[in-house]
Amino acid sequence: MIELKDVVSVAGVGGLHKIVGQRPSGLILETIDEQKRRFPTSLTQKVSVLEDIAMFTATDEVRLGDVLIKIKEKEAGGLAVPERKADEATLRTFMEAILPDYDKERVYASDIKKLVGWYAILKDVLDFESAKNSDEDENAEGDDKPKADAKTKKEVKPKVAKKPTAKVNTKNAGAKQTAMPRKTGGG
Repeated sequence: MIELKDVVSVAGVGGLHKIVGQRPSGLILETIDEQKRRFPTSLTQKVSVLEDIAMFTATDEVRLGDVLIKIKEKEAGGLAVPERKADEATLRTFMEAILPDYDKERVYASDIKKLVGWYAILKDVLDFESAKNSDEDENAEGDDKPKADAKTKKEVKPKVAKKPTAKVNTKNAGAKQTAMPRKTGGG
């Protein structure tokens, strides 16, 4: 089973992909389908981790993981998930059933189509239980507290990347350059 933190969407590339590795110039991804095709990304490609995506509501935002869990629960209760090619009225009715207070102005029909398509890909491979547990843990701890490592029970502080320092050439630092007119050919 796949966790939501390992699933990404790449701009310009259809479908969803699982992160299988990392390299200095990007990620190594695997398609989430029967083919399991692997390919590298470049630093110029826009890669979005699904765990970091949220949907707008009238008051706040709801994480994509929570929305996918609600869809799974409603589908188990008998609600039919429309196809990606359904008309806008059907998609909006479905979204209303899943997330009644979603922001109708900022959530476009294309966003709902993307959500339905992603759910169709993930419903059989996503670990919904771990997604549900991670959302409950996050709500219980709060965002402003450092997370505790489960193995050592110590606080884990986020690592801050060091900024690279620029190297300065000091070899000719004392040499003074003079401004002389350039000689050009001709008369």
